[in-house]
Amino acid sequence: MLDSTLSLEERAAALNHRYRHHAATEVLRRALTDPDLGNVALVSSFGSESVVLLHMIATVSPGTPVLFIDTQMLFPETLAYQAEVAEKLRLTDLRIIRASEAEIARHDPDGDLHQYDTDACCDFRKTVPLERALSGFDAWITGRKRFQGGQRTALQFFEPEQPARLRINPLAHWRPEDVRDYMDENNLPRHPLVAKGYASIGCAPCTSPVKPGEDPRAGRWRGSKKTECGIHFIGGKMVRVGAEA
Repeated sequence: MLDSTLSLEERAAALNHRYRHHAATEVLRRALTDPDLGNVALVSSFGSESVVLLHMIATVSPGTPVLFIDTQMLFPETLAYQAEVAEKLRLTDLRIIRASEAEIARHDPDGDLHQYDTDACCDFRKTVPLERALSGFDAWITGRKRFQGGQRTALQFFEPEQPARLRINPLAHWRPEDVRDYMDENNLPRHPLVAKGYASIGCAPCTSPVKPGEDPRAGRWRGSKKTECGIHFIGGKMVRVGAEA
């Protein structure tokens, strides 16, 4: 057990040291039962690569809570894919997270907030509902990887999320070919928009296909400096860092 007096940053560093020689599946398997991590959930967008972690969870611990944020602005293909994957993998604790009708009426009654304030749109449709859903968890699992670039290039298995939660990134060190190989070897279904050039898939109004050679996330909020929806910022808050400060 870790020293209870350690700071959140020190806990993350200690866990990264403990798991430094583990492969992705073992990081996931052990993290789900590690007393130093507590109550853990997986947050999934059911996007282009999400099925890898979902399959791992279904294999090692199918009862793990899976939180899916329905922004109510997703592609119809994403909603259909979510239903298909959940059924195929027999996920037993899938929780659909949404902003309430009252929140939508207050913040985006005309459904056009994304056209002039993407941060505010992401905040009330994604960040706030997710923060609410994660309030009962000590840590959450993400599918982020270093090769996705931007703020993710130095990603570790464990990250501190102030004030008191940890993020777990089992696939942090994977390469694009590792993702493809895993999906091929396990005969996992692809998101239908991948074949149409979508490498990273979010809300329909703010996602576009990418060209060969482009950064996988270039199609997210194209033409702006925004690269993250907010749920991966410190403490779940919109914080510009590095070159985007």
